[in-house]
Amino acid sequence: MRISKASLVMLFLLLTLTGYTQEKKKFKIHTIAFYNLENLFDTINDPNKFDEASPIMEMKANVGEIYKKKVQNMARVIADIGSDVTKNSPAVIGVSEVENRKVLEDVVNDPQLLEKDYGIIHFDSPDARGIDVALLYQKAIFQPQNSINHELKIFDDASRKRIYTRDQLLVSGLFDGEPMHFIVNHWPSRRGGEARSRPKRVAAAKLNKHIIDSLQVLDPYAKIFTMGDLNDDPINASVKDVLKAKKDKEDVELKGIYNPMEELSKKGLGSNAYRDAWSLFDQVLMTQPFLEKDYSSYRFYKAGIYNKHYLTNKRGRYKGYPLRSFADGGFTGGFSDHFPVYAYIIKQVN
Repeated sequence: MRISKASLVMLFLLLTLTGYTQEKKKFKIHTIAFYNLENLFDTINDPNKFDEASPIMEMKANVGEIYKKKVQNMARVIADIGSDVTKNSPAVIGVSEVENRKVLEDVVNDPQLLEKDYGIIHFDSPDARGIDVALLYQKAIFQPQNSINHELKIFDDASRKRIYTRDQLLVSGLFDGEPMHFIVNHWPSRRGGEARSRPKRVAAAKLNKHIIDSLQVLDPYAKIFTMGDLNDDPINASVKDVLKAKKDKEDVELKGIYNPMEELSKKGLGSNAYRDAWSLFDQVLMTQPFLEKDYSSYRFYKAGIYNKHYLTNKRGRYKGYPLRSFADGGFTGGFSDHFPVYAYIIKQVN
């Protein structure tokens, strides 16, 4: 059977339109995440910390079982974040509200995470509640080279006494062979009201900006993630005026910061709720080099809030809120009063 020239042209066009003649691009994809673990304390009274006020220390019975379940719940969530897209748990995840390294060891050694071989970077901070931030990373993907705790020194306006709060953790290393930096934050709370406590978070943002600036002095093209529970929304002064984070990619200049969480907040989405109002305190921000169009190295793909159904209250006054671990003086069997947040990064491979 002879095929006419016109028929060959039509066949070529059909193959082109259906993608058969186009080169298929393949990408690696990894998750970078942050999760406030809501009072992950052990069951041992530490005389050097004010851990008596932790919810688990206030329990009268079954403390060991409660702690075990809390650890299992945290491991379950970490194992799940991003897995529906990447088929893996987060390559790197910042965490907050952890008492010490031991509780993190219990989490990463849980059967749900053990095969991932997570490393831990943690420093004790001077926080009055005895809680710290930390970084967990899959050793096969990220190799830390340097880590340092940056102390946040803030003072009470009236008494001028120092307020002891969380340090900011900086970890630098090679992510799949590529230089990358991660800053983990847990900024001062809104205790006493948003306006009255605002200067404390502005001070935290200034420290964060100083860390970022210091890295960019050495390398203007440094790829930096800064993440954490900021206790501020993406539109608050600490984020918009101090970090100068932008909502739109095209507005981010070299050495600038992009905040994909602002668009989510604009849509009414949140990571935590209080008095019938949602906030997006948990954020993942990044520097401009993640936004370039050349995918020969890792670039930003997408960000989100991990608010799966099992992490939410199913009924009652707090229906739809994060299903927290502790409430009304007891253990709920839940997870955290915050949803995790995440960003995907991708890289083209041959």
